[in-house]
This record gives sequence, C-alpha cells and structure tokens, in this order.
Amino acid sequence: MKQMRKNNLSIFAVVFSLFLVGIIMYNDNVKSIAYLTSSSSFSSLFKDVKLPPEECDLFTGKWVFDNKTHPLYKEEQCEFLTEQVTCLRNGRKDSLFQNWRWQPRDCSLPKFKARVLLEKLRNKRLMFVGDSLNRNQWESMVCLVQSVIAPGRKSLNQTGSLTTFQIQDYNATVEFYWAPFLVESNSDDPRKHSIVDRIIMPESIEKHGVNWKDVDFLVFNSYIWWMNTVSIKVLRGSFDEGDTEYDEIRRPIAYERMLRTWGDWVDHHIDPLRTTVFFMSMSPLHIRSSDWGNPEGISCALETTPILNKSMVFNVGTNYRLFSEIGTDYRLFSSVENVTQSLKVPIHFLNITGLSEYRKDAHTSVYTIKQGKLLTHEQQNDPATYADCIHWCLPGLPDTWNEILYTHIISKSS
Repeated sequence: MKQMRKNNLSIFAVVFSLFLVGIIMYNDNVKSIAYLTSSSSFSSLFKDVKLPPEECDLFTGKWVFDNKTHPLYKEEQCEFLTEQVTCLRNGRKDSLFQNWRWQPRDCSLPKFKARVLLEKLRNKRLMFVGDSLNRNQWESMVCLVQSVIAPGRKSLNQTGSLTTFQIQDYNATVEFYWAPFLVESNSDDPRKHSIVDRIIMPESIEKHGVNWKDVDFLVFNSYIWWMNTVSIKVLRGSFDEGDTEYDEIRRPIAYERMLRTWGDWVDHHIDPLRTTVFFMSMSPLHIRSSDWGNPEGISCALETTPILNKSMVFNVGTNYRLFSEIGTDYRLFSSVENVTQSLKVPIHFLNITGLSEYRKDAHTSVYTIKQGKLLTHEQQNDPATYADCIHWCLPGLPDTWNEILYTHIISKSS
C-alpha cells in the first residue's frame, strides 16, 4: 500500500513537472509570437516610410502652402483638445494657418503615420516636460495619434502635475508633466500658477525629477516663463523651510544655472540605452507687428499668413546677434546648446525656433481663454489687451514640431 502511494506520488510529481514545463514553454512561445508579430507589424508599416538622410538639416527651409496634406487632423475630430487652442470653435473665421507645411531645404519630412509611431511606443512612455508650450505640443501629439485608436481603448487622466494619455492596445502613454522652470519654483502648481513674483530654486530639481525616471522618451522645454522680467528671482534657502528672501539675477545667468542642474540630473539618472532625451528650443512670441513690417497691426491679431519676407534673419544663433528680429532671446538658445553638448548623455536639441518665427499667423490670438474662461466678444474686439501671441492654435504649428520629433523617434534603431 505504501509502495503504491509512493508510486502515485512519483507519477503525480512527473505529471506536475511536465505541466509546469508546458506552461513555461507556452508562455515563451506566446512571447516569441507576440514579439515576432510586433516586429513583423512594424516592418510592414515602416516599409513605405521615407526617412530623410541623417545629415539633412530639418530646421532650415521654408513654409509651403499645402491644403492637400495639411492639416494632419481636424479640430472637431480630436475630443482631447482644450478650449485654449480650439481657435475655429472659438470664433476664428480663417483657417489658412492650418494649411502650411514645413519644407526643409535639402530633404523632406516623412509623412506622419500614427501607427508607425505607436509601434515605436509599444510598451513605452513618451513624456513632455515643461511649460504651457510643451503642453501645447503634447496636445498636438495626442491628437496626432488618437484617431487610429478605437473608442474605449484610450483615456486621459491627471494626477497632480502629471497628465497621462493612455493607449491600451499598445500599453503606451503620451504624458505631460508641468514644470515651467524645470527646477523647483513657486509656480509648480499645475492649476494655480498665476503668480506675479515668480521665484525659483535653480539648484533644486529632485521633486520633479523623481517623476521623470523610467520614461523612454523625454521631451523638455523651458523658455516663456523666463521672459516676464529682465532679472529672475532666486530664493535664498528653501520653500519647504518657509524662506521668502530672494536675490535678483540676470536672466541668462539664472537660466544657465537651471540648465546645469537639469544636465547634472540627466547625467546621473538617465540610462541612454533605455531613454532618449530631447530638448525643444524656444517657442517665439509675436508681440510687435512692426517687427515684420506691419506698423499698423496689433501684435499677432488679424494675421493670416506667415512672414514671407526672405530678407528677415531668423534662426540666428548667437555668434553675431543676441536677439532675432522679432525679439527671441538667443542668449538662452546658446546656453542650451552649450550645456546639452557638454553632457555625457546624448541630448537631441530640436531647433524649432527659426521655423516658428515665421508663423505670426498661427497664434491663438483672441480665440482662446483667459483665467480659464473663453474670451467674450467684447474682449475679442480688444486685441491690444487680450490677444495671446504666445500659444498656438491646433491643428497648427506644434504639429510640425511633432513631425520633426516623430522623424527622430522612428529613425532610432529603425
């Protein structure tokens, strides 16, 4: 009897072992099939993508009117657009600003294909980090990819400073993290940041940085919040300790201190084999219409075409000019170039400034919100007071920024 029980136990052990081996082999096969399917799917999607030569300068070129391929999506087709950027819905009558395509001088940008990008993002995270201009670009990216995702398979959630667009079928996310100065500041509340005296801690970044770890594609920016004043208020001490005294430091010096802190964080926390890092150059303002030869104009209001005067000098860098013809502070541009080139981790610096300086027509102007409320008709009729010549309508210019970002992402190990 004991011998029979022993034999039964032995048979059970063998059967159970075979069962476990079967499960392991099945799981490995499923993973292999999934990997091969994903790889095969990407290869078939990618075969018609025409990438520009690696040495091609994507940032030097011209704007071409193209109402056949642009806009890349319709305003009404993207449920995730906020009222801040839906210019047509908010009363703008002309839509030509949506029909301009950026044409690099020596090559062409590949056609944006949402499924190709989503395959590259499968099981990955893409995060935009920075101010409301990076949020502008994040909204654009959400709209560019969401059209190919089935209803009920996408969602949008906000927790604190992080807003996440979840794409279930790809186990992917497109995220935005609010940090207008990148370093710690008194303007870090994503909802309540209309503060007159903006104060920063240029050597403090960990509170934000902890949220950027383990992200596969990081897209940083920081510019517009530095432009309110000539000098920047730098806290003596810590917000946590209740300190309130500050020093005022020249903008370029404070900006470089921030960049050094950010660069140090990148070098110590980013694994370049896992994470690709981008830094977007400055998004320009169009405040003085006399800058583009329209002295009778009112900032960017009523502008319906890009600047087409080829004699104007944009994208100047800093070798011989500190500000562009429309007032962009290229001293900060130079700081980003210098710091990003000095880091151990490779940084892709995407120079969208020059091509954007032509686009006086693409701002939200009076077709937007202020303090969370849509401008009234009376306010819309007072563009000198209310025109927003900082942010951009969508569809619009930020889609081009994302076409360039898309080109870099899909080029990586393609």
